[in-house]
Amino acid sequence: MARCTVERLMRELGITGAVRGKRVITTIPDASAERAPDLVDRDFVAPAPNRCWVADFTHVATFAGVVYVAFVVDTFSRRIVGWSAATSKETRLVLDALEMALWQRDRDQHPYQPGELIHHSDAGSQYTSFALAEHLDRAGIAASIGSVGDAYDNALMESTIGLFKTELIKPRHPWKTLSEVELATAEWVDWYCHRRLHGEIGHIPPVEYETNHYHATTKPQVTVTT
Repeated sequence: MARCTVERLMRELGITGAVRGKRVITTIPDASAERAPDLVDRDFVAPAPNRCWVADFTHVATFAGVVYVAFVVDTFSRRIVGWSAATSKETRLVLDALEMALWQRDRDQHPYQPGELIHHSDAGSQYTSFALAEHLDRAGIAASIGSVGDAYDNALMESTIGLFKTELIKPRHPWKTLSEVELATAEWVDWYCHRRLHGEIGHIPPVEYETNHYHATTKPQVTVTT
């Protein structure tokens, strides 16, 4: 359907499209921290799940103060595998999101393999912290960090956060408490992963895309005898 036709039908039905707001910078670099190399180089295509996860966090204004929400996304399927919310943007926020991602993959019976997974983020102090670096190293996960202030170095994660803001946060504001944001985020993530259609993966949900991948790669071999 042509764009002009869509616009005309939307006007007739009184429908307006969702408009993304301005990006608010939450990345505060730590000049004294050692930074891991950029192992992704803006290539957000992975051959299988658990090869590359991207991470970032955003903020939500509430009556009780600012709430920070962190996400971990698998670049293979665009699935949000982990997230966390807190009133503080300390390293614990991003560690909790990572821990959920690891737990989710174990729960799905598709755990990551040490030495195969990259964890990519921007150069915020939370992601360059010793605590996160030590956690990743102990788990056999390679840390990858993009440059400061360049959204393209973590473009997939920026896109996911943009959808979170556009589809959930803006339409349902004002927000009152951390608990309200947590509950709504849990519901949105479930919808995003299990029911929302994603054009980049063939207009199907991320979980279905992963399921199709595992079915294809574990299909029993048929032996032909003569």
